[in-house]
Amino acid sequence: MFAPTRDEARRFLIDAWRKYRAAEPLSGLEQKAVQLIAMHPEYHAVLESPERHVGRDYRPEEGDVNPFLHLSLHLAVAEQLAIDQPPGIVAAFDRLRTTRGDEHAALHAVVECLGEVIWQAQRTGTGPDASLYLECLARQT
Repeated sequence: MFAPTRDEARRFLIDAWRKYRAAEPLSGLEQKAVQLIAMHPEYHAVLESPERHVGRDYRPEEGDVNPFLHLSLHLAVAEQLAIDQPPGIVAAFDRLRTTRGDEHAALHAVVECLGEVIWQAQRTGTGPDASLYLECLARQT
C-alpha cells in the first residue's frame, strides 16, 4: 500500500497543480486532484508558493485550516465514491447532494465525516469504522 509522508502528499498536490497550469500531461489521479483543486480557488496561492507552505504546520486550535489535508480528504472521498467503498457511500452521497442541493456542499459533508472517523480512529488506536462513517453521513442529511 502506498503511504506517502506528509511532504510527499503535499508535493503531489503542488506538482499536479503546477503540471496542470503548465499544460503538461497528468496521470488519472493527478487529473482528479486538479479537479478538486479547481473547486478550491482559496488554496491556489498556497499551491503556487510551495516554498512558503509545504513545511508549514497548520494548527486547528489556532483556527488554521490545512489546505493539504482538506484536498487530500477530498481526494480520498473521490476514490471512495468511485468504488462505493465503504458500501453505501454512493447512496449516502446522493442523498446529501439532493438535500443540500449542491454537489460541493455534499462533498464537504462527506469530507467532514471522513475527518471525524479518522480522528476517532487515531484517538482510539483502531482502524476507521465504516459504520460510524455511514452513521455520520446519515446525520448530515
